[in-house]
Amino acid sequence: MKFLTDTHLFGILLSVASFYGISYLRDKLKATWLNPLMSSIALIIGLLLLFDIPFEHFMEGGSVIHSFLGPVTVVLALPLYRNRKLLKAHKFAIMGGITAGVFAAVASVILLGRLFQLNELLERSIMGHSVTTPIGIGISDSLGANEGITVLSIMITGIFGVIIAPSLYRLLRIVHPVAKGIGLGTSAHALGTTKAMEMGETEGAMSSLAIGVTALTTVLVVIILQVLGWY
Repeated sequence: MKFLTDTHLFGILLSVASFYGISYLRDKLKATWLNPLMSSIALIIGLLLLFDIPFEHFMEGGSVIHSFLGPVTVVLALPLYRNRKLLKAHKFAIMGGITAGVFAAVASVILLGRLFQLNELLERSIMGHSVTTPIGIGISDSLGANEGITVLSIMITGIFGVIIAPSLYRLLRIVHPVAKGIGLGTSAHALGTTKAMEMGETEGAMSSLAIGVTALTTVLVVIILQVLGWY
């Protein structure tokens, strides 16, 4: 078994096969709850434990995929550029909504962390829960937090946002496509954007735009907190 797993290809192939395999099952069974990201992680962990495969063997290839997180960050500039006309047309509403969302996300972590007396490392690790994974990992590193917890909090936030957004929009009677897209992109990052794209072209475009602006705003807020000596 070792000669099969102790290669770069093992981690890469297992990751890709798990993700696309579960994506196929979700579409085939129309099981919206079967999230490819969370489910593939659970599947990979289960396979590693079942066949007693060292995590280091998986990460030989997994680290290759992980290395792409940095370059992916640069790609966030594309939605900003492509949707610059929409940004100009609704600039005050968009920036106001995103800023409010970022401050709500950061403030909730600080206030609830103090209220429930969370471990400081845990609090730092979930600070970037509402931004896309590459930026969240960067925030986690700058705060000296746990990268694994950060990634988990980002995934949970995204999945939860996708699940509750449609019902929340109906409850609050939010119908404007720009508002829907900004809400999903700001709170549920890339996973929210996939849901926004299902709602409509404008929703998807605005959600894509919100991912980049939210990431930049969150980084700025974290830097200010560090300068003030809060972290």
